[in-house]
Amino acid sequence: MKRREDVLLVDGYNMIGAWPVLSAIGDRDLEDARDRLLEMLADYQGFTGMKVIVVFDAHQVPGVGSTFKQHRLTVVFTKEKETADACIERLASELALRSRNIHVATSDMAEQAVTFGKGALRKSARELLIEIQQNRKAIERKVEQKTTVRNELDGNISMDVRMKLERWRRGQM
Repeated sequence: MKRREDVLLVDGYNMIGAWPVLSAIGDRDLEDARDRLLEMLADYQGFTGMKVIVVFDAHQVPGVGSTFKQHRLTVVFTKEKETADACIERLASELALRSRNIHVATSDMAEQAVTFGKGALRKSARELLIEIQQNRKAIERKVEQKTTVRNELDGNISMDVRMKLERWRRGQM
């Protein structure tokens, strides 16, 4: 588990292009691929306790950009003429000043080098996907254990108490 002050900055479209399951969805409907990515990262955030900020490139779309919460994630659409890389670099610098451990998830080698120079830790798209899959399996194992382990009273009480309870159940007390 990561510490609460850890932050993961994710290049959203880089993950969609790099993860086969999302790439296939994105070929049909980019909005569905974004939603699925956010669901996966919300699970990751919940399991690890790491704050996740997902940045989507909107530099060719007119507008001022936007930031909002979805699934408790912070989602950023860059402003006009700002790339996701530039936004991630800016956020990495700002967050590093607040004494946070910054992780940047992208498979863009140039972006990894720049953010590493700013003190962030690098994580490729493949590494993040493997972590998400491992976390999913760990959650499934925990749920499975919870359903098979029962906290039964019968095995934890003496025979004398058991007999008294049985008489009480039958109305003989």
